[in-house]
Amino acid sequence: MTDADTRKLVTALLLAVLVGVLAYAFLTMPDRRTPGQKISDAVNTLPQGVDKAARQLESRTPGEKLGDAVKDTGAEIKRSTQPPSQ
Repeated sequence: MTDADTRKLVTALLLAVLVGVLAYAFLTMPDRRTPGQKISDAVNTLPQGVDKAARQLESRTPGEKLGDAVKDTGAEIKRSTQPPSQ
């Protein structure tokens, strides 16, 4: 392995670590919404269901919000692809 190849590999590894650290920091950021903003979000989410509106009142990290969105999307896909019941 040449010196240039080693530098490229080390640079790529450092960039991957940096992206991983930044992603972790973003996904674990604390919820900085005020109580008024949480209530406003809950009221705006109320047409989607009481349980989803109640989730808006909790302090959750962006990672937790992303997980909820993925779970909700999966449930919606499952519900929309099931054959009609007779």
